[in-house]
Amino acid sequence: MKSRSVRVRASHPIPSRKSQQCSGGGGRYHPWSCAGRYWAVAVDRITSPKLNFIFGPFDKTEHFLNYGQGFHSNDARGTTIAVDPKTGNPADKVPALVKSKGEEIGVRTERIPRLQSSLSLWQLSLASELIFLGDAGTTEASRPSMRRGIEWSNCYLPYSWLLVDFDLSLSRARFTDADPAGDHIPGAIGRVASLGATAKDLGPWSGNVHARYFGPRPLIEDNSVRSQSSLIFSARASYKVDAGTSVNFDVFNLFDRKADDIQYYYASRLQGEAAPVNDIHFHPVEPRTVRLAIVARY
Repeated sequence: MKSRSVRVRASHPIPSRKSQQCSGGGGRYHPWSCAGRYWAVAVDRITSPKLNFIFGPFDKTEHFLNYGQGFHSNDARGTTIAVDPKTGNPADKVPALVKSKGEEIGVRTERIPRLQSSLSLWQLSLASELIFLGDAGTTEASRPSMRRGIEWSNCYLPYSWLLVDFDLSLSRARFTDADPAGDHIPGAIGRVASLGATAKDLGPWSGNVHARYFGPRPLIEDNSVRSQSSLIFSARASYKVDAGTSVNFDVFNLFDRKADDIQYYYASRLQGEAAPVNDIHFHPVEPRTVRLAIVARY
């Protein structure tokens, strides 16, 4: 299969688990309005109760249990649409707010000297996924879904001047209804990892190096087309001139790796092609880039 680069008008946020807050609840009120050929206004409300239990500490270790309901908002155009602008036919509206429900259980510990570590199991259900439509440059309300995963976070201080952090997340994302198209969620990443090292208090100098890994992900519901993985490094050196001024030197994509920031799969037609072709469309990672910044605080 060939791959080709096209311009994408919007970036699709990769769905992820939302952290749970302390016990409580809240109502949400959101107005939407869309102007253009048609004018409409939509209003929606939703209640989001949350509950958080923490047990401990016991021998520098605590256990936690979280439950919460939240929401995400659909594209405002879909909440107010009455007529399809392309065909002129009547169009169905989508709900303005879509309910989510999440649970998490885990443990945090500092039993190992100089190491803070946490491990958690979580799941998140959505009444409707938001799927990015690359050809139209917008999002579409889709099917209900469930995500389950495990997260491991670590912060290690081997010396007073050196901090090392490591995070790993594994997850499984699936649509929960039956559909011949398949149950994989396009764009949902199953493996994410990051590793960083920060040196500080070296006189006026400090610096850090960071690595970010995104695993492959399905680009279509039947998982027959998948994206490539990516591993990107960045680095920063900082010099403190005085209490309010510092100079930062950043290098992004430190090793000038060839990868893609985002990939989509949909039909498009290039010049000279007789008909649209289903293909991978991508936005490449920026090549090695340097930035020099002077930061003044007052």
